[in-house]
Amino acid sequence: MKMEGTINNFRQGRHTQKMDHILISVEGYDKEKAKSLVGKKVVWKTPTGKEINGEIKALHGNKGVVRAIFEKGLPGQALGTKVKIL
Repeated sequence: MKMEGTINNFRQGRHTQKMDHILISVEGYDKEKAKSLVGKKVVWKTPTGKEINGEIKALHGNKGVVRAIFEKGLPGQALGTKVKIL
């Protein structure tokens, strides 16, 4: 079952930003449905065709947003783009 999510933002605090922790929203998913996504693999494709892999690790908030940790940090151009959830 392949799905798509949208990259919302990096995980950040008041003074720091983690470039490899990404917040992803999946359309039509609420908090209960998003629990089933924890542990699934995530792939973001660069404009040049390279793939950066990650894994969904936890929920974020009450609206069905999930937090994924990627093997490398994503660039700022990734914000607002789509990721594949495998």
